[in-house]
Formats: sequence, C-alpha cells, structure tokens
Amino acid sequence: MYSLSDFDFNLPQERIAQFPLPDRSASRLLHLDGKQIIDRQFADIVAQLQAGDLLVMNNTRVLKARFFGTKESGGKVEALVERVLDNRTVLAQVRASRSPLAGTKMRLADAFDVTVGERAGEFFTLHFDADVFDLIEAHGRLPLPPYIEHDADSFDENRYQTVFNKVPGAVAAPTAGLHFDEPLLEKLKAKGVNFAYVTLHVGAGTFQPVRHENLSDHQMHTEWYTMPQETVDAVRAARAAGRDVVAVGTTSLRALESASQSGQLEAGSADTALFITPGYQFKTVTRLITNFHLPKSTLLMLVSAFAGFEEIRAAYAHAIANEYRFFSYGDAMLLTTQNKE
Repeated sequence: MYSLSDFDFNLPQERIAQFPLPDRSASRLLHLDGKQIIDRQFADIVAQLQAGDLLVMNNTRVLKARFFGTKESGGKVEALVERVLDNRTVLAQVRASRSPLAGTKMRLADAFDVTVGERAGEFFTLHFDADVFDLIEAHGRLPLPPYIEHDADSFDENRYQTVFNKVPGAVAAPTAGLHFDEPLLEKLKAKGVNFAYVTLHVGAGTFQPVRHENLSDHQMHTEWYTMPQETVDAVRAARAAGRDVVAVGTTSLRALESASQSGQLEAGSADTALFITPGYQFKTVTRLITNFHLPKSTLLMLVSAFAGFEEIRAAYAHAIANEYRFFSYGDAMLLTTQNKE
C-alpha cells in the first residue's frame, strides 16, 4: 500500500514552464519503455505509433471562466466557473471576504449581474439572466493554472486550447493535447494512425493536491464526460486488430477507464470520480501521452499506476536532472501500461 508521501518529490521552481514554446510540437518527449528512458522530441511520436493505432483525444474547450466583480454590499469577489449546469446556471467557486448570501446579486466584470442560489458543497449556484456561454466568452478571463504566474493574454487564449477543441465546458486544458498541431496530425493520419474523441470537462479540482496521508481517505473531485458510440466502435476495432489504444492525456484516460468499469467500454455520459492508484487494472488504455504532474497529485498517482511506481520515480528524476519543462506548458511523456487486465 502506498501513502501520500510516496508521491512527493522536489521540483526546482525554474522547471515549471511559465510560457508555451513558439511551436506546439517543439516540446521534448520522455519515452518510458519498461524501465528504459529515452529522450526524444515530441515530433518523434509519429515514429512511435503504428498504422491502425488509435489516438483518443479530449475535445473539450476551456471556458473564459474567471470573473472579478462586486457584491451588492460593494465587497469584491472573484468567481471561477466550475461547471455549466444549463444555459442559465453554473456552479462556481466564489472568493470573498464574506460568502455571498442566497438571493443576493453580484455584478461580474462590470458588465452583468448574476443571482446567488443555493450552496452545493464548496460551490455556489449562480443564475445568469442571459446565455451562460455568450456572457463567459464576452466578459470572462481565461483561468490559467495557479502555478503560472502571469495573467492570460491573447497568446494564451490560443495556446491554452488544443487545435481540436470543440465542446466548451472545461476550466483547465487537457494539456497533453497542446503538443499537437495540424501538420503533426496530418503526418499521423498519413501513417494510418486513427483518431477518436471523448469529451471530459476538466475541473479546477485537477490542480488540488491530495491532503490525506492515507489515500483511501481522499475524496476525488468529479468531472463530466461523454463517450460517443463511434469512439467505442473505434476502440473495439483497434483492440480486435491488436493495435494500441493511446490516450492523449490523463483526462482521455479517465474517460475511457470510467466508461469501462463494467468490463467493457460503453457509450454514454456520466460524472466520474474514478481515483486511479497503483494496483488499478487498466481495462482499455494501453499507452498514454501525458505531461509531467504535480507532487502529491492524483495524476501522479495515475501515471504511477499505469507505468509502474519505481519507473515513474526514475523517469521524473531523469526529467528534472535533464531540465525537462514541467506541468501545463511543459514537455510530454510517452508511457506503456504495466498493469492491464
């Protein structure tokens, strides 16, 4: 049994990438093949995949989900939309000197008012008087991760989205997908690599560290995903042909594995609170493209379950020693599962 301290490591501050590289596919790629560590460039991913392999990508789009505003009392507030419930209602984190009361209004971005509704755990229900997506796009700010120290600008608004984003609803990017540009996708298609998509709206909880030393005490944050039937069909075809199912990012992996809990992949939409730790038996995904993750995070636990605890520790130590760039705007890894049903 592993405990929280097993997933801690010391990361020099200068290893945290504050800005993306000029070219998406110019990142480095740490290829972990069993216990062998190979330093590559991300563009080498084309040579590492075979015709008939299936790349599964998360097509969520990041919302401009952060707002600054004022309460009716005049007090300042910051609201971060966590989830859109319908076209007039959201769940949001609200920071203020005193929590707003149900039935009161807040003015956001000095542009429109929202009405505070009931509490939902740590979140507040906010009711909009016009279309949520229109107001968010027109007046919100892109919510960069807490470890990125600059405010989002127009460059971030482009580069903190994947080129295949389609369905708005996330408050954080599926960052493994940020390395793909159109020329790289065309090279993969020309090689015969296939593509399928899931939608998992990444929540702010993805950045929260685990705080309980006993991992069984951790309550996993929930995220909404949709598994299309055409993706299920593509996965079944790849597996029948003996090809790899390659998740692009931990979000795609969580969606695929969450939809496989019956023992086989099933189409549909649902909330997932799947917490993957070492010992988990992977049911669908055979390879994973992922960025480097925070110490003590659920995502570090997930990749340790996927590729092996000691193997990931060695790979992270190698990455730090060899000056890889970490986290959302950082470099990538290519992993093969060591723990499949």
